[in-house]
Amino acid sequence: MATDGDSEQVFELQEQVRQLKEAVVSHAVVDQAIGVVVALGRVTPDQGWVVLREVSQHTNVKLRNVAELILLWGRAGLMPAQIRVALEAALDRHAPAQVPGAPPVR
Repeated sequence: MATDGDSEQVFELQEQVRQLKEAVVSHAVVDQAIGVVVALGRVTPDQGWVVLREVSQHTNVKLRNVAELILLWGRAGLMPAQIRVALEAALDRHAPAQVPGAPPVR
């Protein structure tokens, strides 16, 4: 026979499982957005992470929400102006100054 303590423990474990599932999905969204930033901004994955984090901090939008907006932009070409401006500024700080393989600027 289940006791109140057993019911509480089951509830706590169910909540932990829910939180872990949410974290896995959130992590995947962030990783995909980093991939978009890497591909379009010509930055390393580490720089992509920094760019994403800076956009989140400068816009006061949660990191996962910024990631979702970047993925939407990749699919549909839509991005809120505030996010676009912060993304462009972050990429300006971290992206290479010239196209790879181009002759050096003198």
